[in-house]
Amino acid sequence: MSGLFDRLSLNRLSPEDKAVGVAVGAVLAGAVGLSVVNPLAGGRAVADTSTQTAVVAEQGTTAHKSSKAKTVKAENAAAEARREGFKVPPHAVKPAEVIKLAQKQVGIHEGKGGETKYHKWYVSTPQAKATAKRDGGFSVKEYNGAQWCNMFVSWLGAQTGVKNMGWDAYTVQHASWFKQTDRWGHTAKPGAVVFYDWQDGSKAGIGDIDHVGIVVKDNGNGTISTIEGNTDNAVQKKVRDKSQVVGYGYPDYAR
Repeated sequence: MSGLFDRLSLNRLSPEDKAVGVAVGAVLAGAVGLSVVNPLAGGRAVADTSTQTAVVAEQGTTAHKSSKAKTVKAENAAAEARREGFKVPPHAVKPAEVIKLAQKQVGIHEGKGGETKYHKWYVSTPQAKATAKRDGGFSVKEYNGAQWCNMFVSWLGAQTGVKNMGWDAYTVQHASWFKQTDRWGHTAKPGAVVFYDWQDGSKAGIGDIDHVGIVVKDNGNGTISTIEGNTDNAVQKKVRDKSQVVGYGYPDYAR
C-alpha cells in the first residue's frame, strides 16, 4: 500500500520522533495501569504498573505480618517474665548495670516489722512458694520480716534481667545452686555474688555460709568492695577481707 498510510508508517519516523513515542508510551502505561507494549521498542513490554503495585503491596503485607508477629512474641515473653518475678525478660546484662542498681539502693532501711521492698517482691514470686516448700512447707508469709540479704541479691537480678543469677532467700541453698550449675569459684569479679562465713571464713564449707552480697571490685590488697543488704538493717557499702569469703557465684553476664 502507499499514500496516506505509508506517510504515517513507523518506518518513516525520525529517531527523535521514536524517542518521543517511547516516553509517551511509558507515561500512558503508568497512567492507566496496564501492560503496554511499545511498538517503537521492538515489541518489548515497558511497564506493568498493576503487577508492580501488587508485588509491592504483598511485600508490605508480609513485612507487616512479620513485624506484628515479633511484637506479639516480645509481649508474650515480657508477660511471662513478669509472672515469674522479673521486671524485664532475661537478657545480656553487664556487671556494671547490676552494680549501678545496687549503688542506688544504698541507704535503704528496714521499715515496720523489718519489712523492705525486697521482701514484698520475693513473696510475690512463684520462686517463694517453691523455696518455702523445699525448706519445710511453710507459708510464704513467713518470709516477711525475715533475714533479707539474699532477697536483696535476688531482687537485683530480677530487676535487671541477669541470666542465671538465681533467686533464693537462703544463702546456703543459693550458693549450692551456683556450685551445682558450675558457676562457683574463688575469684572476686565485679558483679559476682559473694558468700561469707563469719567464723571460719574461707576455710568454711557452703553449709556454713552466713551472709551474701554483690562484689563491686577487687581492691588488690586482700579486700573487696561490696554492696550488701541486711547489713545493720540497711543496704550498705562494705569493704571486706577476702579471708571471710567462702566463695563466689558467677551469673551469666554479657562480655
